Amino acid sequence: MAENKKNIYFVGAGGIGMAALERYFVNIGYKVAGYDKTPTRLTEALQAEGVEIVFDDDPELIPSDFRNPENTLVVYTPAIPESHRGLQYFRAGGFNVVKRAAVLGEVTRNTLGLCFSGTHGKTTTSSMAAHILAQTPGAGCTAFLGGVLRNYGSNFILNAASPYSVIEADEFDRSFHHLTPYIAVVTATDPDHLDIYGTEEAYLESFAHFTELVRDDGTLIIHTGLKLKPRPAEGVKVYTYSRDEGDFHAENIRRGGGEIVFDLVMPEGVIKDVSLGVPVEINIENTIAAVAACSRLKEFDAEAARKAMSSFMGAERRFQFWLKESGASGRVIIDDYAHHPDELRASISSVKALYPDRKLTVAFQPHLYTRTRDFAPQFAEALSLADEVILLDIYPAREEPIAGVTSKIIFDEIKCEKKSLIVKNDLIDTIKNCNFEVLLTVGAGDIATYLPRILEEIKKNG
Repeated sequence: MAENKKNIYFVGAGGIGMAALERYFVNIGYKVAGYDKTPTRLTEALQAEGVEIVFDDDPELIPSDFRNPENTLVVYTPAIPESHRGLQYFRAGGFNVVKRAAVLGEVTRNTLGLCFSGTHGKTTTSSMAAHILAQTPGAGCTAFLGGVLRNYGSNFILNAASPYSVIEADEFDRSFHHLTPYIAVVTATDPDHLDIYGTEEAYLESFAHFTELVRDDGTLIIHTGLKLKPRPAEGVKVYTYSRDEGDFHAENIRRGGGEIVFDLVMPEGVIKDVSLGVPVEINIENTIAAVAACSRLKEFDAEAARKAMSSFMGAERRFQFWLKESGASGRVIIDDYAHHPDELRASISSVKALYPDRKLTVAFQPHLYTRTRDFAPQFAEALSLADEVILLDIYPAREEPIAGVTSKIIFDEIKCEKKSLIVKNDLIDTIKNCNFEVLLTVGAGDIATYLPRILEEIKKNG
């Protein structure tokens, strides 16, 4: 696909998944350019690393080196509309125009791919697996991740000498159907992206097809209790995992002093005293999934895996602490990317478990009109676990508004006595005046971009 090209142009270059591919191709010697809608910290970092990015879809702004279909591959993300002028230029000009997922699929066919799928947990589990392999002598990996890994300051890890790749297998737009996993993990199959799939049955069928794509000599690892009916090839080894049961599970879980430690049970034995670098409840299962996948490789080292998990700092916006004042009454701010009701519930429950005697204020920004429409009651139920809720307007991302669908359909069902519905420009003042103890900011939109100013205001006002 890219073998006969010298240049690669990315339409949607500022997306987190696209960024990993851009970094990959820059590092192996390609000329890389692209378009994105607006400048961000990520696009600035990419530009500093050698990616030429423009922020207008005018085809005249496409660099001259990228105007020849003979030497240029064009990669786009499904979030880009077909009306995009640059995309139309490339299609009309006879360029090879492919989805990002197709390029990742090529990577999995040229490496031994560890592919992590699921409604939620895939960014964290893939990041954990990449960190384990990077810390394991003789293993290593090239990793394409859906979040910036704080241990590495990037969502991309390159080890050209390693036979392994680690990939976040995204079900949106059926992207993960392009992959050929050596090891596939399915963390969860709670319905999502119903704007794409229409029904839960179609969503589950998509995951079932993903399990068919595992190589004949590969491995499939599935969370217990899913509705999914996997269809792996005859030679594929199948394992199950969860916190409390399955081929891989936890025993002797100990919580206290801000730490979580447990013993990880595997078919081959037990890894004692696994300590979580990010000590939240959901990371018990995430660690089990990541270690399970890595344990199927010949270079696996149980002690290296145990050490890696204790040093794992997590991905940005995955349960990331922004403020942690000392003392029993010190204020805390945590940010999390949760954008599905089950993720939101898990995130709120994790914070309440960490700080059981403190008031929890949750500021949530719903993501997508369709997701809000499809899951409004479930979002309200999850938010009702908090002591106080600040609900923002919907972040539309790629969608146009839907009549009658606003954050109010969630707000009206929230059971908290203390709740407020605001536009995001009022977020800083609302938080400054709410006298919070523990604040959790949540959502897949741009809510996190307000955190530096929130911190600034808090420090200014003591």
